[in-house]
Amino acid sequence: MKNNPDYTTVTEIPGNKATKENLQMLYSRYHWASQFVEGKEVLEIGCGPGIGLGYLAKEAKKVVGGDYDAKIVKAAQDYYQGKIDVFRMDGHHLPFKAGTFDVVIFFETIYYLGRPEKFIEECRRVLRKRGLLLISTVNKHFPGFNPSPFSFKYLSAQELAELLEKKNFEVQFFGGFPISPNSIKDEIISLIRRTAVILHLIPKTMEGKEKLKRIFFGKLVTIPPEIKEGMTDYYKPFPIPYNSPNVEYKVLYALARLR
Repeated sequence: MKNNPDYTTVTEIPGNKATKENLQMLYSRYHWASQFVEGKEVLEIGCGPGIGLGYLAKEAKKVVGGDYDAKIVKAAQDYYQGKIDVFRMDGHHLPFKAGTFDVVIFFETIYYLGRPEKFIEECRRVLRKRGLLLISTVNKHFPGFNPSPFSFKYLSAQELAELLEKKNFEVQFFGGFPISPNSIKDEIISLIRRTAVILHLIPKTMEGKEKLKRIFFGKLVTIPPEIKEGMTDYYKPFPIPYNSPNVEYKVLYALARLR
């Protein structure tokens, strides 16, 4: 993690405004994860304000959340009031004994790590035999990709697969949210977005992005404090190969099982 950045400026915070697709992405990654947590002990690292913790807890035996930003952790703690444990933690040094969890979840955060290989080693350590590591990340190869100002490096599916396999994980990859403009308006917006990225005109904060989204997408939706079943459409991830760049999907999902 970079030295003391304010992650609240780039985190999905309850009450913030988002596009319908943003909300669908948020819901879809937790709905996908919920299929793997029934009766399991689960750790979500980079949980933010805990929007997905309660949703996962409906299926899991136990859920623990952690995030690097103290203000974000406090927001999650205030919301769950001790019903779910949330701690401040660094993904490079997890404060748990070996073999503590069945599933580790890491959504839209791996690009903030200076040493992702160290994080994967820590996941291997805290997972039980045949434990699962679930990761989602933006696909850096899709047209219009815009990096976060606090990011270190965005990994392709191939790069992430190589890291995971070196650390003794079996890996499957999936793609989410196919890139398929449906109208002239979509094509125009896509062209404007790509141009804005090239010219470095995309705002750095969620507040700035919110204003830009209103211009192009009109009415926005409010990010809720907690994911609820059926709150929006679920977009099922599709299996994809990971030995070549993928330009068909906006989101990459990795399902890694400890050997």
